[in-house]
Parts: sequence; structure tokens; C-alpha cells
Amino acid sequence: MYVRTIYLTGDPARVDRTVERIKDDAVGLLTEQDGYRGASIFVDRTVGTILLGSWWETREAEQASLTAMKGWREDVLGAFGGTATVDVWEAAVARRGDPVEGAAFRLVRLEFEPGSGADRLVSTFEATAVKGLEALDGFIGGALLIDREKGVGTVGVIFRDRAALDASRGPQALLRAKAAEAAGVRVRSIEEFDVALLHRP
Repeated sequence: MYVRTIYLTGDPARVDRTVERIKDDAVGLLTEQDGYRGASIFVDRTVGTILLGSWWETREAEQASLTAMKGWREDVLGAFGGTATVDVWEAAVARRGDPVEGAAFRLVRLEFEPGSGADRLVSTFEATAVKGLEALDGFIGGALLIDREKGVGTVGVIFRDRAALDASRGPQALLRAKAAEAAGVRVRSIEEFDVALLHRP
């Protein structure tokens, strides 16, 4: 499975309007594409960021959809008044939960040794971090996404609501520190978002 993420930055006052447009247009357009397996929208209304994620059965399906939706992306970016960064990831580990209204999301960005460090990270995450995350109160789902060649990855975790997200900060910090040391990775940043959409076809 492959995941394309689009990280949008723009005017905080336009976040909700942009999200509604994405909901109205994108899900229908994505569903029409071969190999589509789901989508998500995460937002930070305070600073004006929107993170879009779409799941694809194969790399070829992801690439075909990227080309097919180019014009739509440009229109949305223009309306938001900001910037866009597109990345494609291998979904190395995934526990995809069901959509829940009011859910919240934490994103951790990682760096590891390109090539050889990927397998170590994946095996460590599966052996230690997954069980720890699943034991956190309010855990709904999570995924480890990696780019083996660049040596970068992300861990995204969805919680039932903001209260559960807030309460998980300390416990997840302990898990993160232990897993990072065992996997030989560097934590680059942590962000938190509200969940605006989780779509499963």
C-alpha cells in the first residue's frame, strides 16, 4: 500500500472553507481512480495547515491519480492562498481504525539511515511501538509511513478526541523515546491536528 500526502499551508481564515471544498470535490474524484483505498484530512486552524492523505493499492495507481488530479490541486491551492508539498510513502505498518467524529491526530516526523535503516525501523515499530500505541486510551488507528531512499518517515496516530490526544502526550513520549533509540532514528518534529475527514471506500 502507498500513501500520498499533500501538506498545504495558507490563510488560517480560509481553512474551513478550503476543507469543505476538498470534501465536496476530492472524495468523488479520488473514488473514481483505480486503486483508491481511502483518504483523510487533518487540519490545524490556528496556524493554517491542512494535511491530505490518500491511500493507494499500488505505486502505479498513486502516480496515475496524481496526474489526473493535478488541475484540481492547483485550483484548491490558489483558493487557500498558500503552498503545497507532495510526498509519496510506503505504508510499512498500518492499523486503520473506523472514523469517529471529533477525533484528533498526532504526526511525528522521523529520519533514519537511507536504505539499511528502514528495515530496522519497521521491525522495531512492529515489535515494540504498535502494542504500546494500541494500549493508549482513545487510540483509534495509526501508521508508519516511510521513504526508504530518502531516509525519512512519519508516524501518525489518531485518537478518539482532543482529550485523549492531550492525555496521551506523556505516555507516547516515553514510547517514542524508547522506540527511537532501539530503531536508531531521529525525531524531527511533532504536530497535532483535528481530524476533518476519514474516508474508507
